Amino acid sequence: MSQYFDLGGETLWNPSNGAARLFLRQVEVFEAELGLPSGIGPMRNDESDIDPDAFAVFVHALLARHRRTGHPVVLALSEGFVGTVVALARRAGTAIDWERLETFPDGPPSDVQVTATGLSAPPRDGGPWATAVRARAAELDRGMAR
Repeated sequence: MSQYFDLGGETLWNPSNGAARLFLRQVEVFEAELGLPSGIGPMRNDESDIDPDAFAVFVHALLARHRRTGHPVVLALSEGFVGTVVALARRAGTAIDWERLETFPDGPPSDVQVTATGLSAPPRDGGPWATAVRARAAELDRGMAR
């Protein structure tokens, strides 16, 4: 069996039940972390509608948070979710302002970690960050059945 994530009558993703369940649980975690609704769900009768307006706000906030984060464990824990969301955003036609995100978005660094050499922090040039996020999303997109 599988689940459907739909936008305006178009299926954006049709994952297995297990992948959908895990993804929706991660959606809940990041909604709580960001204090924003994702626009995804709930899942009803194996279908989850995506609200494009709420989803666009969530995607930007998620990417802004990810861009500001320099903590290696937080980055590792969130990388797959962020990539999956970006892949869905591409399929949904959600505009992502990569240039704005690359210029150090929406506030100071968050989730920094004290290390032996000082504080960890996200890179300020943005290019490698945006390139890595887009590459991860493209990689995941290839494995996301419609």
